[in-house]
Amino acid sequence: MINDLIAHIANTNGLEESLARKALGILLNGADRQGAPLAAVTFRTVPGARALAASAGAEIGAPTGEIARLIELTPGGRRRVVEHMFGALRTAGIDHETMGRLLPSIGSWMHDVCGIEGLGQLGALIAYDAETAAAAAARAA
Repeated sequence: MINDLIAHIANTNGLEESLARKALGILLNGADRQGAPLAAVTFRTVPGARALAASAGAEIGAPTGEIARLIELTPGGRRRVVEHMFGALRTAGIDHETMGRLLPSIGSWMHDVCGIEGLGQLGALIAYDAETAAAAAARAA
């Protein structure tokens, strides 16, 4: 299933599958580090997604310690995670235009294949305190 999602991201965004895999891993790692709905839903729904996020995190030097992970859930920590995530995507070779298409391509696949709504928007990737459709989807999945 994870390979199908990666193939979809690659085809939708005109990327090599290896770059699409890396981009998805970076996105999932960033979402996981800040407690965003995209990670929670994807980890429960797509086998292999959690392992992909962890390996991407190791590759980009994401913190793994318990204290660091708690700090990343604070407002300032969440901002730092987003900055690190977008920097890692840029370093991987993903330009700004492609970055803007990644989340909608993930959201459309999750909708079409898994019937889950609300994961193609920024609120699914970047955690914040307000209720979103993605947060509702995370609880429902």
